[in-house]
Amino acid sequence: MLAKTFGSAVYGVDAQLITIETSIGDGTKFFIVGLPDSAVKESQQRVEAAIKYNDYYMPRNGMVVNMAPADLKKEGAAYDLPIALTTLEASGQIQTDILQQYLIMGELALDGSIRPIKGALPMAIAARNEGLKGFILPKSNANEAGIVNQLEVIGVDHLKDAINHLCGHKTIPPTRIETREIFVNESTLFQDDFSQVQGQENVKRGLEIAAAGGHNLIMIGPPGAGKTMLAKRLPSILPPLNLREALETTKIHSVAGRLKSDARLIATRPFRAPHHSISDTALVGGGTIPQAGEISLAHNGILFLDELPEFKRTALEVMRQPLEERKVNISRAKLSVNFPSNFMLIASMNPCPCGYFNHPEKECVCNPNLRHRYLNKISGPLLDRIDLHVEVTPVNFEQLTSEQLEEKSDRIRERVMLAREIQHQRFEDFPEIHNNAMMTSTLVRKYCKIDHDGKQLIKSAMEKLGLSGRAFDRILKVSRTVADLAHSENIKVEHLSEAIQYRSLDRSMWTD
Repeated sequence: MLAKTFGSAVYGVDAQLITIETSIGDGTKFFIVGLPDSAVKESQQRVEAAIKYNDYYMPRNGMVVNMAPADLKKEGAAYDLPIALTTLEASGQIQTDILQQYLIMGELALDGSIRPIKGALPMAIAARNEGLKGFILPKSNANEAGIVNQLEVIGVDHLKDAINHLCGHKTIPPTRIETREIFVNESTLFQDDFSQVQGQENVKRGLEIAAAGGHNLIMIGPPGAGKTMLAKRLPSILPPLNLREALETTKIHSVAGRLKSDARLIATRPFRAPHHSISDTALVGGGTIPQAGEISLAHNGILFLDELPEFKRTALEVMRQPLEERKVNISRAKLSVNFPSNFMLIASMNPCPCGYFNHPEKECVCNPNLRHRYLNKISGPLLDRIDLHVEVTPVNFEQLTSEQLEEKSDRIRERVMLAREIQHQRFEDFPEIHNNAMMTSTLVRKYCKIDHDGKQLIKSAMEKLGLSGRAFDRILKVSRTVADLAHSENIKVEHLSEAIQYRSLDRSMWTD
């Protein structure tokens, strides 16, 4: 006999339907065909143990499990459940007419209980797009897949639960998630707020500009000045995710297996802060089986690199292309995968190895050559791609103990969102451009025009700082954002002047 159902394989952040057919006929051997990996081949032992534990029998006839299309690699243990169910139907132990209407995925324990899987959300999207009735999957993944409407999402804890549902013995109600309600309730929930930060007005201003234009930013200052604390509060002033961005972000985290068991929808912008010992592959993505790296997990959010010079130079250099193209392409001999990586890079660093160069009270013990070597750990091309360089100075005792109320994140976010709305209208004819930081050189020339005085100012700055052509574009983009925050149609000299002051790492003062 022949039984058929559907599974799914995830490539990159998208899923593809896999047809799973089980045939029982002559012979005594068991075969799984269709380019399975070792974990899929080992399903025979898990499936047999689970079937026997639940008072069914494993057929001893010749048995073939075919997974089509046959030229795509099938990986992981999540095909256990569909193989078990098609085996039971093909051997006549269960009778159901709806097996072919479902996408079924789940890893079996030896007693028949079902373990969680990765990539439930893109699988659910693929099932709906292919017109299937529903998706049977581990109950711990049901909330995640339940985000997708127009699809029956059936969460099961055990092999018998799936059998009872398919055979009509005990129907399991579909998991329903009110996506929009969750999105509205959770999109502005933050524990950290800028009102908790005393002083540091220049850094707050820099972060506001970065948030308003989607710009990359680096903070340079001594240990304990508050660089990490300020970076952690940046998500609280960014515009909330829209529903499309939230689904995009959730899908990436789903594929990476980073969602919690009760997770439904990521409604706030991600904040990723990897340790400086991270490998190139873990940061950017890759591996034998291509997986998303930290820069993709930060998609639509923030990647925070604390102590930037301590990161391996090779790891930092491989970020250069994703920073420009906002995606990562990972190529293998038989597979090419794209991961989105539209993130804001926020970095921090000390001004020298000891950390106290330019400190108002503590003396630096580093000589100029040592400081120069330390700063040179960050390459010029990477530094060019960081729009704002902000110096962070220690907060004095009077500021720390001040009872003056600082501005709340909500008010800063309002200004940021007004500036983003101006940019939305500006780029409505360019669907790939969402903020000033994403402008191409052509758009910079179109929307960042400056008058004669402005040209003289930026010419002088370029000569004194030795700026590159890319840095020139970055200054214009930042000045455009400053003008948007001021609701100015034209870029004025004061806007340009403020943008130029955020190129502090281009100055020789750090190595003198």
